[in-house]
Amino acid sequence: MPFDLTKIATRIMEILGEPGAGLLIAIENLFPPIPSEIILPLVGFTASQGDFNLFLAIFWTTLGSVVGGLALYYAGALLGRERTRNIVIRLPLVKVSDFDKTEAWFLKHETKAVFYGRMIPLFRSLISIPAGIERMKLSTFIILTAAGSLIWNTVLIMAGYTFGENLHLIEQYVGYLQKLVILTMLLAGGYFIVHRLKKRRERRNN
Repeated sequence: MPFDLTKIATRIMEILGEPGAGLLIAIENLFPPIPSEIILPLVGFTASQGDFNLFLAIFWTTLGSVVGGLALYYAGALLGRERTRNIVIRLPLVKVSDFDKTEAWFLKHETKAVFYGRMIPLFRSLISIPAGIERMKLSTFIILTAAGSLIWNTVLIMAGYTFGENLHLIEQYVGYLQKLVILTMLLAGGYFIVHRLKKRRERRNN
């Protein structure tokens, strides 16, 4: 594992206790390559050994998720709709209508997108950015982020608490889920590119 993340996370939690677990999850929200799929089961295993209070661990990691989500929310709000729109529409094969449709979809499903997005690898962090761009009501964002994160964190912490001696298996199964999400994104992106190139050729032929 790069940088021996397990040892680093363990050391931080040894020094700071349950708030250290919350700090790690806040950082994980800002830097998705640091996987909660490793940190949260480790938190649960630590609680099973009596070194952490289970409920405090869930509380602090959920608070960390909210803090990290808020940081990205404000980053999206700072970037703003028009600036984001101007950046996106300059991307190859992307049209103004693509941005507008995506924005319309988010506005229609924003509460569901934020709530369920907190339980999907990769999207867990990224979903906070469009919420900030669209200036979703802050209290609603916090409640949905906390609720979705509470479910995700509790499931993985309890998995580590119950099956802590087999942490590698937990990481493996959750890793499969993350790979499935990545594969789905790649397939969707590939379909979008092929479809857009086909449309462009048809316009040139006409």
